[in-house]
Amino acid sequence: MANVTVYFAANRVAQGPTTDWHSYGADIIPPTDASQITYAAAFVQGTDLTLENSGTIAAISNPQPGGFAAGFVQDIVGSGKNILIFIHGFANSFLNAIARAAYNREWLAASGTNAADTTVIAFSWPSLGQLIAAPPHLLPDDYLRDQSQAGRSAFHIASFFTNLQPMLTQVRNQGRRVFLLAHSMGNFALAGAVESWFAHNYSAGTLFDEVLLAAADERWDSFTLPMAARLSRLPQLTPRTSIYYSVRDIALYLSVAVNFILRLGHDGPIHETDTAVYPKVQFRMLNCAEVGDYNLLDPPDASHQYYRRSAKVRADIAAVMRNAPNLAGGVIQL
Repeated sequence: MANVTVYFAANRVAQGPTTDWHSYGADIIPPTDASQITYAAAFVQGTDLTLENSGTIAAISNPQPGGFAAGFVQDIVGSGKNILIFIHGFANSFLNAIARAAYNREWLAASGTNAADTTVIAFSWPSLGQLIAAPPHLLPDDYLRDQSQAGRSAFHIASFFTNLQPMLTQVRNQGRRVFLLAHSMGNFALAGAVESWFAHNYSAGTLFDEVLLAAADERWDSFTLPMAARLSRLPQLTPRTSIYYSVRDIALYLSVAVNFILRLGHDGPIHETDTAVYPKVQFRMLNCAEVGDYNLLDPPDASHQYYRRSAKVRADIAAVMRNAPNLAGGVIQL
């Protein structure tokens, strides 16, 4: 078992002391007020890669509004490691989100690739978190409530990126790399944040060395929409995007039923083989439907969690992180 430091930002309203993780509930701060975003570090104990939902928060250090404490900025910039930014999905409480970030950090580090041994920074938006995304309990009311909160987090996440940008620039100037990993409904929140970024005239340019979209609960035409909508301008913030999808993802079947449009993480992007729309140097599309090196039914949402359950998918993400020179683009079946 491992102890992990997770640097985080949260746009959850704190109902009690910000040093107590129980305080961070499912209410959202004002949608256009970034000054109330809490930044801190959480110390997670007991992360065990053999246990799906392991990890507890032992303490929260130096919480403050508007940005990380100076010492944390120095720690992040001076860590000597690549940076992993994580945005969680549906039905994650604050504890779930932070423990999941710690698990992901340890899971990728366990690949044995030095580049995948990262410093992790999480953004926790106010999902209800009562059901931990088990498909039999994906009730439409809770789902739609979380989707609304994810959408209302767009400005906050864009502001979070702006806050991180000076640190990320320093990290990249040191020859290290920055990765953004969004899972499930975190991709819906990310799409809103990309829209907000450009709507507020933040500059284009490399913010992330690679964006990893895992089991994305976002519309499948997100990259092709007009008027800078959804993810259509994400390529202006990263030189490459890896999209992991699986038609066997049970949770996204239910999302399609609620949203009445195919999902990016279920069927892959619309027109996925059109290299004029998705140049191979900019897009990798990983069809994970036939990956069979994990238990597809245990836990119940395993088919939605393959990015952190399948060693084969992990190996691909690790290859991305070490910037493997012959990494293929276009459509790939894992």
